[in-house]
Amino acid sequence: MKHWWLLGVLVLLAGLFYVLDLGRFISFETLKNSRDVLKQAYQARPLQTIGLYTALYILITALSLPGAAVMTLAGGAIFGLWVGAPVAVISASIGATLAFWMARYVFRDMVQHRFGNRMAAIDAGIKRDGAFYLFTLRLIPVFPFFIINVLMGLTAMRTATFFWVSLVGMLAGTTIYANAGTRLGEISSPSDILSPVTIGSFALLAAFPWLSRWGLGYFKVSSTRARWPKPKRFDRNLIVIGAGAAGLVTSYIAAATRAKVTLIEAHKMGGDCLNFGCVPSKALIRSAAFLRQTRHADELGITRAIVEYDFGDVMARVHRIINTIEPHDSVERYTKLGVEVIHGKARITTPWTVEVNGRTMTACSIVIATGSRPIIPSIPGLDEVRYYTSDTIWSLTARPERLLVLGGGPIGCELAQAFARLDCQVTQVERAGLMEREDADAVALVEAALRDDGVRVLTQTSAIRCERNGDDQYLVVCHRDGTEEALPFDAMLCAVGRVARTEGFGLEELGIPVSPMRTIETDEYLQTLYPNIYACGDVAGPYQFTHVAAHQGWYASVNALFGVFKRFKVDYSVIPWTTFTDPEVARAGLSEKEAKKRSIAYEVSRYGFQDLDRAITDEAARGFVKVLSVPGKDRILGVTIVGMHASDLLAEFVLAMKQGLGLSKILGTIHTYPTWPEANKYAAGEWRRAHMPRRLLDWAQKYHDWRRG
Repeated sequence: MKHWWLLGVLVLLAGLFYVLDLGRFISFETLKNSRDVLKQAYQARPLQTIGLYTALYILITALSLPGAAVMTLAGGAIFGLWVGAPVAVISASIGATLAFWMARYVFRDMVQHRFGNRMAAIDAGIKRDGAFYLFTLRLIPVFPFFIINVLMGLTAMRTATFFWVSLVGMLAGTTIYANAGTRLGEISSPSDILSPVTIGSFALLAAFPWLSRWGLGYFKVSSTRARWPKPKRFDRNLIVIGAGAAGLVTSYIAAATRAKVTLIEAHKMGGDCLNFGCVPSKALIRSAAFLRQTRHADELGITRAIVEYDFGDVMARVHRIINTIEPHDSVERYTKLGVEVIHGKARITTPWTVEVNGRTMTACSIVIATGSRPIIPSIPGLDEVRYYTSDTIWSLTARPERLLVLGGGPIGCELAQAFARLDCQVTQVERAGLMEREDADAVALVEAALRDDGVRVLTQTSAIRCERNGDDQYLVVCHRDGTEEALPFDAMLCAVGRVARTEGFGLEELGIPVSPMRTIETDEYLQTLYPNIYACGDVAGPYQFTHVAAHQGWYASVNALFGVFKRFKVDYSVIPWTTFTDPEVARAGLSEKEAKKRSIAYEVSRYGFQDLDRAITDEAARGFVKVLSVPGKDRILGVTIVGMHASDLLAEFVLAMKQGLGLSKILGTIHTYPTWPEANKYAAGEWRRAHMPRRLLDWAQKYHDWRRG
């Protein structure tokens, strides 16, 4: 705690208040006995009396001392209703804001460090609905106002918002108390003011803004829908647009619950992951990894291993793998499951109708799962050279001698390494740094591996333009020092990211908003502007992972079909991902970079694979397991694993984080020897070693010494 001195001052002042029994001067009895004297003082010196009253009220409220109710009564009793109520509510609002500031100044950093992840979610809710929360609480006088002041100070609520909402919210209650003060002789205690009927009235008043908000939302949706007639009867329960991971899971769940569902796909079943992404890239990586192993056969005690291969055969294997997996996502399989599958370009024409192949179909709900596409960078001259994206690179049948990879994200790094191992001269260009989302120690290992495989890695380098001179192609880049270089290539892979597919589906005509990131805007239930139209997968964000798309597909389907009874918010609490380079980089939760950026306190427990027996036997003793935990506790905030099988090792931590299991539970779990997952246990052991009870161990040592005589 940085500001302990201020907390000490506040505690001292509060202590003096109680020790000196100063509360007796602002009690209800004192007010009744002194009312006439105070009124005479006000009539003699009105401004001085109001000023003294205001200062005292602000001080009491700022220090969260008891007496605010009596002070409000005093405002009415001394100044009358029309002066007392405004003075009291303004004084109370200023004092509350000071208490709000002090709570933020003293405790905010400490709470942020201790509960960073939870506070991020709370702050997001406060940003969205904080004014409503505060206004509701201010309208209910029985709720302790000083608790509201402190709790709101710990959030990210703006000071101006807190002051004005507090002022307006307290106006009704303050007026009632001030009016009661004008009739001070008729009441025996402050509790007489708030009858059950009065409290009930305040509760109804507090519910009014929420009811109004719901009513406005309902009116907005109804008025938006009013442009289109709602069908009296629907052909089907659900229409799903897009047969990638999100659309397939959505359709599967719907069919499993006996709903009538139609799945529409304009291109290939299985979406990008099966046809252009996860599956083909991992097939290529496997072949490339085998070539690397044969070239380093001496590490395994084999003098020499000679391998002959044809690049075209490797690419043919990639397509064979796709064809082998394809039946899992095929039209035939989903038709047998009860899904109507239509090949064609879908267009949403009203909130309930979709056109495809000249047909118009109606459905109670529609799910948009149209995925994403590669970003084509706007580089002058790009159209004049031979370039590919992560979607089209699989059409290669002949190896490009010189491959230029534009982009340093996961896709760029994976494919740069794989093609380098397939004997391409690879140059990788990235305008920032490789794998910007990961920690520097993880990136350093990957970058070293890329260079070791022959990749020329150029970071802090910007692409300026493409040039062509006959059959020669060049990418002109600008290095960090301002110098330019023309990089020759035979083929260029543009791997600078992906963007959601939102065009051509009728979203513009329906007015469905799209975020600055070009994803469809949805709420926490995956609903769009129209409550019966949902979006999931890459087109909805915020993650572009196949497993997250499938995860969202479940929520979209269940909410679309059964949301009238029960809706489920999408759970993003623990999202794992892996970059399948060699070594792999797998992560879930916070990285050190993110924790520092968000000012979240953490401890690091780290275990290196150079000490793991199985890693040594596999000649893969490089990398580490790094666990971020709450200081002093074994609760896991995040995990980064770099090394062979990192993606598999991560699963244990994902389960632990999801189920609230700490490092002590992992340490107490038996792991087979010798295996890679032992590294997880040893990382937990590093945490335990750092948190051994030193004083207790000192006593244990003395006990053992005594036992030996």
